[in-house]
Amino acid sequence: MSDSEILHAQTNDPSFDDVWDELKWRGLIHVSTDEAALKQLLAGESVTYYCGFDPTAPSLHLGNLVQLLTMRRLQLAGHKPLGLVGGSTGLIGDPRPTAERTLNTRETVAEWVGYLQNQVSRFLSSEGANAVRLVNNLDWTHPLSAIDFLRDIGKHFRVGTMLKKDAVAARLNSDEGISYTEFSYQILQGMDFLELYRQYGCVLQTGGSDQWGNLTSGTDLIRRVEHVAAHAIGTPLITNSDGTKFGKSEGNAIWLDPTLTSPYAIYQFWLNTDDADVIARLKVFTFLTRAEIERLEQAVADEPYKREAQRRLAYEVTSLVHGVEATDAAIAASEALFGQGELEALDADTLEAALRELPNTTTAPTATVAQSLVDTGLTASLSEARRAIAQGGVYLNNVKIDDGEVSLADSLLAGRMAVLRRGKKTLAGLFVE
Repeated sequence: MSDSEILHAQTNDPSFDDVWDELKWRGLIHVSTDEAALKQLLAGESVTYYCGFDPTAPSLHLGNLVQLLTMRRLQLAGHKPLGLVGGSTGLIGDPRPTAERTLNTRETVAEWVGYLQNQVSRFLSSEGANAVRLVNNLDWTHPLSAIDFLRDIGKHFRVGTMLKKDAVAARLNSDEGISYTEFSYQILQGMDFLELYRQYGCVLQTGGSDQWGNLTSGTDLIRRVEHVAAHAIGTPLITNSDGTKFGKSEGNAIWLDPTLTSPYAIYQFWLNTDDADVIARLKVFTFLTRAEIERLEQAVADEPYKREAQRRLAYEVTSLVHGVEATDAAIAASEALFGQGELEALDADTLEAALRELPNTTTAPTATVAQSLVDTGLTASLSEARRAIAQGGVYLNNVKIDDGEVSLADSLLAGRMAVLRRGKKTLAGLFVE
């Protein structure tokens, strides 16, 4: 199934009266401007809305996926999305709670703008009357002089109000403080909303609730300058029930670029979702209907050991991000690693991605199985390795090993890899050079 086919397969849930009710049920409204006015606005004729993404990295991540899928739900309801990638705001970066960002070069930011625009366009339809339009705020900030910026935009902002914004207040109270550059970020974002209102009639901005101060800088500016009401929706920050940060695996961000986070890795990330979190994740990150999610919720309660909800979540999200073909390959790799499929049938790239997620080592083709158990940490010593082999609990490429001195040379997958397993579930990857 192609990206376009995946987009067309998505539909809004007919069990809801309007998209606002669906957003509420899915837990996507943490804070907003006037709720009654927003509900009426979104239930009426098509409106233009936007969300911004700053190129402070070469890829978007799972946190950004919340916004992309929220935008898609609004588009499915008939509204017109603007996907803004910030060629100018990306040169600055919004204030982090702890310290100043490292400024990237103009060339790097320009390159990353292209990457992010491609990613945004994959999640939003470019067809029909409400096709997505990609915009870059460098187009209207670059021609603007400092004097014009201060006279036309800056005069509408009050320093007292700016100091109260959460991100600014946090930094003011830190040892790092905050530079004028990052302090001014909220003015630039407010100007974006004003410019999009003027060019496209945009009246709604979505973003994370941690960006609420920046979102309302735009609604306030439009009210002051144009004397009309604009709106904002802040989605909740996704957190795990155990208090750990969502969207990271082994301390690393889960990226939407397959070269940074493989389809196998993202599939495994979702597959490992805790029972306490899986239903909330299905609501936010999939287009499954309320009836189907409630059925899966019952399955979690009745037969949690089957992990049906987690498998469905992993399949749906990985398919959205990387397509069905890559998802099927990730599932095949997951099954083959544990002896439920043919390792030889896996393509080399998928196999390598899977092995990189395991404890792994690079070794010589003459290395023995016993030594490889030690090198990968599956055993603490050669004597322990030999005992494990003698007890029949060691497998190389899913074939039981009875001689620890066997070399890897004759058992390589794709000519350079092997899978070492101790017992039923303890795996390691071997890369041979």
